Amino acid sequence: MKKKSKSKKRGLQLRERDEAKELVQAPHSFVIHRGFACPYIGELVKDFRRILEPFTAANLKEKKNNKIKDYISLAGVFHVSHLCIFNKASNQLSFKVVKAPRGPTLTFKVHQFTLTRDVLTQYRKQYINENIFKNSPLVIMNNFTGEGKHLKLMATTFQNMFPSINLASVNLHTIKRCLLFSYNPLTKLVELRHYSIGVVASGLTKGVKKLVMGKIPNLSKCSDISDFILQSGNASDTEGEEDEASQVVLPQDLHSGNMANNKSAVHLHEIGPRLTMQLMKIEDGVMTGEVLFNETVVKSEEEVERIKKMREKKKRLKEQRQKIQNENRKKNEAEMAKKKPRGEKKQELPEEPEVEPDDDAEYYREEVGENPDEELFKTDMNGGRRRTRLPKNMSYAAKKRKMGEEKGNKGKFSKDSKEKKSFKRNDDDRKPKFGKNKKFDRNDKGKNKKPIKSGRVQKKRFSR
Repeated sequence: MKKKSKSKKRGLQLRERDEAKELVQAPHSFVIHRGFACPYIGELVKDFRRILEPFTAANLKEKKNNKIKDYISLAGVFHVSHLCIFNKASNQLSFKVVKAPRGPTLTFKVHQFTLTRDVLTQYRKQYINENIFKNSPLVIMNNFTGEGKHLKLMATTFQNMFPSINLASVNLHTIKRCLLFSYNPLTKLVELRHYSIGVVASGLTKGVKKLVMGKIPNLSKCSDISDFILQSGNASDTEGEEDEASQVVLPQDLHSGNMANNKSAVHLHEIGPRLTMQLMKIEDGVMTGEVLFNETVVKSEEEVERIKKMREKKKRLKEQRQKIQNENRKKNEAEMAKKKPRGEKKQELPEEPEVEPDDDAEYYREEVGENPDEELFKTDMNGGRRRTRLPKNMSYAAKKRKMGEEKGNKGKFSKDSKEKKSFKRNDDDRKPKFGKNKKFDRNDKGKNKKPIKSGRVQKKRFSR
């Protein structure tokens, strides 16, 4: 693995310094999909990422090779506190919320879900302002009271997925969305709904609202501005439908004529997605560990203790194996350090003196004092040259036959000569039939062909 350069490390440190403490300490999240591929589940993952914006990886690209350990290892680098997993099996869809890096893990069974595009089809104007996703939503927990620690743990997990709000210093301009978690104790189902918040000043006519919002009215049918404000039929569309429970007194000034210490009506518009799920299991670790709660299986205290002892035993064995592996790794590193590095050259062996070949003729000349006969050392003096390969038009059988004829052993190769027929050409066949500058015309047919003296083929000319 390559080491990071000093400039890159310094850049990361400067980025962390520039970020505010509130942004660093805010809970971040990863939303991923596991299991079977399905286009609807992929779209549900994108919609759920929109809920968790802006503190989530909206454009996270997943691969089949990625494992849960990979995401957990990156959680510390990107300040990720929660990992949301949609797991598609053959018969059901499950939703898991993992608290990084050590757990716990909550597993839900998804009974129903509705995508954002399906929710927006119930409105005439299917328009969503993108600016509402620049701030985190307001989390509302409904009916999470009752016996059982699993309810408290579930409620705190949902709340900790989003940054906390300080009521004393909160700015109302930043609250544009709300997320509702509603628990039904009879069916044990959790309903998730996502809304956008709209605030409208109450007690104003339609004409006054247009002026307050900065719209230019149509005064072609009015002689004066007072006619436009006081004319009948300009009551607000929602004035008769507004309930006193939906009206609140604002502590701060807002846009569109919503003044402080005045009544304003709060309108919620559902923007999706919807989820209906049930808590099935709570585990102590990341996808593993002691089971704190199980909806379907109930175990006795003896079984719980026995499982706990088995888990501790496995943990001790794992620690022992890791210890042995670390010791063996250190030994191997020490042995490799003792060995010479690759860059050093090997010791060069001394070169042996070349031994000259024996010359028999020279030895004879020195010992006898006379020059030897030419035939005595003929093979040695000539070097004993042998032909490495045969000519193209010569076979091994022909070579044997030729050698036998030279030595006078014609009877030895007589069978091969009889079996193999020799094809001899006549001298007439070898002679060229025509001269170098004589060719025949291809267009002429018949036996009597006349040669053309020129080297080129004569072409026929057709009269027009």
